[in-house]
Amino acid sequence: MKVTAQYKQQLEKQLENLKVHARNDIAQKIKEARAFGDLSENAEYDAAKDEQARIEAQIIELENTLKSVEVIDSENLMDTADLGATVKVYDYDFDEEIEYKILGSLQADPMNNIISNESPIGKALVGSKVGDIVYYNSPAGEMKLKILEITY
Repeated sequence: MKVTAQYKQQLEKQLENLKVHARNDIAQKIKEARAFGDLSENAEYDAAKDEQARIEAQIIELENTLKSVEVIDSENLMDTADLGATVKVYDYDFDEEIEYKILGSLQADPMNNIISNESPIGKALVGSKVGDIVYYNSPAGEMKLKILEITY
């Protein structure tokens, strides 16, 4: 999966936080729960062990994600839309200008016009240049966009 360098850093910080702080916090909770006595009927101990399992699962998931991410190199792209680009378009069907930020699927947020390069609009925009007219399929049918501006 492709991501920005900034997003990769966020994932790395989140992983570090889980490994250092969350692990230490849960170890302390388990230690305190053990002090309450009989572990077979100790709800605090059970809750702490469940939280520990959740944290370890998050750590594994983040480690696997970080192994598979590819950082977007937008410095060499200049005038072609690709991952990391903000593309201003004119939407013929809605008669309006819209800006889309193209990122990888992990960072997509369609409600805020941050689209995945794997989405129909993202696929249509990637590789386009200012002045191009691109088409994509939506549930409403084929849509038409004109590329007005590309920035990184």
